[in-house]
Amino acid sequence: MQEFISSDFFTWVVFPLIIIIARMIDVTLGTLRIIFVSRGNRIIAPILGFFEVLVWVIVISQIMQNLNNPLNYIAYALGFAIGNYLGIQAEDKLAIGHLVIRLFVTEDEEDIMKKIINAGFGITSIKGKGATNEVTILYSVIKRKDLESFLSIINESDKKIFYSVESAREAHLGIYPQTGSNLSNQRRDILRKLSGGFSKRK
Repeated sequence: MQEFISSDFFTWVVFPLIIIIARMIDVTLGTLRIIFVSRGNRIIAPILGFFEVLVWVIVISQIMQNLNNPLNYIAYALGFAIGNYLGIQAEDKLAIGHLVIRLFVTEDEEDIMKKIINAGFGITSIKGKGATNEVTILYSVIKRKDLESFLSIINESDKKIFYSVESAREAHLGIYPQTGSNLSNQRRDILRKLSGGFSKRK
C-alpha cells in the first residue's frame, strides 16, 4: 500500500513538477539563445543551444513514456509559458548589447545635447525638416544597461521630445559613461567644442 501511494504521488505530483522546472530551464535557455543569435554571438549561442536541446530531449522522452498522465501535458505547457517569461526577464537583467537612440528635437537642442554629453554619452546631431517645422535629429549609441539613465535625462526636460529606441547588432568605438579624471577632461573638451560650434552658428 505504501509503495502504491509513493508511486502514485511521484506520478501525479513530483514528475509534473520536474517537467515544469526542466521546461522552464529549456525555454529560458532557448530565449537567451535566440537573443544571442540575433546579435551574432558565435560562442555563447551554440553552448546555450546544446543544453537547451539536451534538456528538451530528456523531458520529451520521459513524457512519451508516461502518456497516460494528462498532468504531464499541462506541466509541459506551463513550463513553456514560464520559461518564456523568465528568458525575457533574464535578458533584461543581463542588458547585453547596444542600442541606437534617435531624438527629434524642435528647439533647445543645445541644452539637451549638453546634458547628454555631461552624463558621459556620445551624441551626433543632424538637421532635418518635419511635417510642420525644422527639427534636429540627435543620434546616440548607448549600452543597453544605460538605457534607463539615458532616458531619465530626456524625461527631465520640460518639453516633450519624441524618441525611438532600436537594437544595434554591433557597435565599434563610441563614447560611454565612465568614471575618473579622463572622463572629466573628455567631457570638458567636448563641451568646449560644442559651445564653440553653437557660438559660430549664432
